[in-house]
Amino acid sequence: MKRFYRIERGGRPQYVVEEGGRARLLEGDVFGDHTAGEPVSLAGQRVLAPVEPSKIVAVGLNYKDHAEETGKPLPAEPMIFLKPSTAVIGPGDTIVLPEGAGRVDHEAEVGVVIGRRASRVPIEEAGRYVLGLICVNDVTARELQARDVQYTRAKGFDTFAPIGPCIAAGLDYRAPEGIAVEGWVNGARRQGSSTRELIFPIDRLVAFISAVMTLLPGDIISTGTPSGIGPLAEGDRVTIKVAGVGELSNPVGRAG
Repeated sequence: MKRFYRIERGGRPQYVVEEGGRARLLEGDVFGDHTAGEPVSLAGQRVLAPVEPSKIVAVGLNYKDHAEETGKPLPAEPMIFLKPSTAVIGPGDTIVLPEGAGRVDHEAEVGVVIGRRASRVPIEEAGRYVLGLICVNDVTARELQARDVQYTRAKGFDTFAPIGPCIAAGLDYRAPEGIAVEGWVNGARRQGSSTRELIFPIDRLVAFISAVMTLLPGDIISTGTPSGIGPLAEGDRVTIKVAGVGELSNPVGRAG
């Protein structure tokens, strides 16, 4: 398995590939041909958001327990919405609570990073379009979500899409045991589940979404959140853990 990190080096972004405990600068295109170059230490480096997606396609109510806690029926097909690229932040960056937004929640999710242009992908070929998995926090202004009905404002504020810390390529997301996902706030676990509990699995999501819109390299499908969503407050630290990927941790602050 490989992990692709994106760091700030010499004032510009640089990809690093980590394999077998050894990190090397990536030479070439992370979405195409590349090789491992000179060794580099990740210690002390500023780790950036691993990709700059043109869009994040998020999936609502994709865990049975989350649908139950929100009092909503199970969807008959994937319920999708978009988070803008401008909402993306990386590890260690601050989630900013907007003035007047009311309650703002964390949502721990497994993200799928698209590796190649994908349009009308057959479900049996979906894996060919997946570069790897990533941690996503689908930060949500819960009161605005209820007020607006649609999700654009509640999900689209700047800083409402922390992603990272890397792209993990080679994880078997089809394994029966699934991929574990957890959400922690101030050292206390609030969310814990596995992708085996998904209503619509990853291959189905790639096929369904690519039949609606073309997915570009670096785009992210955020696969939904399990039960245990809860509010964030100024001064909190929220951490998303995805097995095989790592931990994405962000402090919480307030605008102004």
